[in-house]
Amino acid sequence: MSKKNEYGNNSISSLKGADRVRLRPSVIFGSDGIEGCKHSMFEILSNSIDEAREGFGDIIEVIRFKDNSIMIKDRGRGIPLDYNEKEQRYNWELVFCELYAGGKYKNNSGENYEFSLGLNGLGSCATQYSSEYMDVIVFRDGYKYELHFEKGENIGGLKKEKCKYDYTGTIIKWKPDIDVFTDINIPLEYYKDILKKQAIVNAGLKFKLYDEELDESYEYLYENGILDYIKDVNEDKGFTSIQFYEEERKGRDRSDKPEYKLKIQVGFCFNNEINLLEYYHNSSFLEYGGSPDKAVKNAFVYAIDKYLKENNKYNKNEKKISFIDIQDSLILVVNSFSTITSYENQTKKAITNKFIQEAITDLLKEKLEIYFIENKLEADKIVEQILVNKRSRERAEKTRINIKKQLGGSIDIKNRVKKFVDCRTKDVSKRELFIVEGDSALGSCKMGRDAEFQAIIPVRGKILNCLKADYDKIFKNDIIVDLLKVLGCGVEIDSKYNKDLNTFDINNLKWDKVIICTDADVDGFQIRTLILTMLYRLVPTLIKEGKVYIAESPLFEINTSRKTYFAYNEREKNSILSKIKGKYTIQRSKGLGENEPDMMWHTTMNPETRRLIQILPEDVEKTQRVFDMLLGDDIKERKKFITENGHRYIDMTDVS
Repeated sequence: MSKKNEYGNNSISSLKGADRVRLRPSVIFGSDGIEGCKHSMFEILSNSIDEAREGFGDIIEVIRFKDNSIMIKDRGRGIPLDYNEKEQRYNWELVFCELYAGGKYKNNSGENYEFSLGLNGLGSCATQYSSEYMDVIVFRDGYKYELHFEKGENIGGLKKEKCKYDYTGTIIKWKPDIDVFTDINIPLEYYKDILKKQAIVNAGLKFKLYDEELDESYEYLYENGILDYIKDVNEDKGFTSIQFYEEERKGRDRSDKPEYKLKIQVGFCFNNEINLLEYYHNSSFLEYGGSPDKAVKNAFVYAIDKYLKENNKYNKNEKKISFIDIQDSLILVVNSFSTITSYENQTKKAITNKFIQEAITDLLKEKLEIYFIENKLEADKIVEQILVNKRSRERAEKTRINIKKQLGGSIDIKNRVKKFVDCRTKDVSKRELFIVEGDSALGSCKMGRDAEFQAIIPVRGKILNCLKADYDKIFKNDIIVDLLKVLGCGVEIDSKYNKDLNTFDINNLKWDKVIICTDADVDGFQIRTLILTMLYRLVPTLIKEGKVYIAESPLFEINTSRKTYFAYNEREKNSILSKIKGKYTIQRSKGLGENEPDMMWHTTMNPETRRLIQILPEDVEKTQRVFDMLLGDDIKERKKFITENGHRYIDMTDVS
């Protein structure tokens, strides 16, 4: 065996000093990309927040520099950096050069910090190790202390000089190292989001942010913490008052584990337009929740289900509510603090404490029961809305299963669409689908088409108005389901209860052009509008991508002894008549079903002579307003439109 492949006692090595972080940043920060870089910044911010929460300083300043360097300045007590007799080392070495060292450890009691966000003694050191450089300035004990680090190594030791200052505190300026993280350009939005969240959960603590790149400043302050935040989110649109509970408890996660303190704040209200669920622990935003999330779900389902049963609100044999039915109308924020915390990992996105889960569950069960008893009107509003949410969700699930069955699979002998006439070519870039009005039009178009690339599907009778109908009704309509099957691209759904119905994929569209072909009369216009509305509601991307067309049908047929002319409007008719010398006959065009195949080919289907109007709504909102006005529930607006514009269309009606 070659020496290169030997694996013996001398093969094992350990990372030393800064390399423990610099070569493996994801172990500490959860990622070696931008997420890890963000977390390294948050570690420094956390230390300043811990100071402020202990009552030392009420302003924290953050600067985002153009070159991606960062400065955080607080008015706390200042990090102790001088010689430590007990450890026989300088404190600056322990804080900035030693993982798992800090002032937050002693017997898990939080001697210096009762409720600490930066608990593990990793943050300052790990961020220093992962920096291109770091400068530290501390004001305390009548001195100014200074440190300088480069790529995890101290340069020049501790500088200390007598100094007068307005307040104690710590200033740390550093630049994350691109040799450690793959990306160090932390976006401004992250700073704004994280500082806003910290202001929410640290009542009365002001955060100032300055962005050098934009030369803009921002401030975040919530005097009443999560209560003010919930008011902001609610926007006075809630259908209940805001409830706020606060309590302190003591407990332990296991009988053999130490007892610790827990402080709980919970605020919530119910709102049909806005919903929010956020958890914070020791100021850290818990993206995945963990213990408080489980507690909230258990307590709310328990309390509301109990109320529903006691007040006979369920239908006979109706299934129990689930938390998603509650969440659809809930704005809730939990803000908790504890002297001992078990995070899932160093990134602090979830906590796992059993006692915290039990305490929040008990508190909410107890408070919700009282709230429902004392506020019966609000309780009834809440449970009725939750039942609406639940039943809508269940209907949507049935619809989802139904539509999956109906639209699934290819169109073959087992899954055929009645009277659909396909074309021969499989080249999607050439295929055209004509949606025609009725069986008679199907016959004329079938005989007049080019069977190589033109397919036809008839619409029998009046199509459902998709703007007014709910999805359950829409997908029970055979005409619509058949059209969707033939299109082949699935559906787009915009309802919160029907997200799983989104099966749309334009790459599965089987046609280059979808052409609506109806008679040039009032009934034809109405059918055309209803088909367009269906496409707009269920597959709007087809319209946006320019796949939908209207085939213009001629209004007049003008015959002379030598030639037949077709006019598509009054202006064209008059122009043709002015050029004809001699006798002619003129008649309004018949319905498509009465046309000869040659005429159908010439006027409607031949790409060389037909007229197609491409539907390209440059302003989707305008299109929505027109559809709403013509086909929606606003009868007053529709009457106004008819009064103002009806004279323009009177000639098209069959009224004599």
